[in-house]
Amino acid sequence: MSPLRWDVLLVGFVLAVPVLALGLRGDLTTEDMMSRLPWCLAAGWGVVALLRAVTTPRTTPAKQTRPPVAAPAPGTKDGEHSPSD
Repeated sequence: MSPLRWDVLLVGFVLAVPVLALGLRGDLTTEDMMSRLPWCLAAGWGVVALLRAVTTPRTTPAKQTRPPVAAPAPGTKDGEHSPSD
């Protein structure tokens, strides 16, 4: 999954809003703000990857078919062979 998908960028932007607000308010310097923004993108990628993994339906493996079992010969019990075998 590419980190530059629209959903990853959107979640990263939403996570970056508090960082941008702290920068505009003056609590963070521009250098602090710019060093934290890539982490917001990485967190957005992680959130989207987790949500995609959780919401993807499980796939069941294809059923393995066994070869048909031959019916025992008439007059014999299960597991016994006829004298001609």
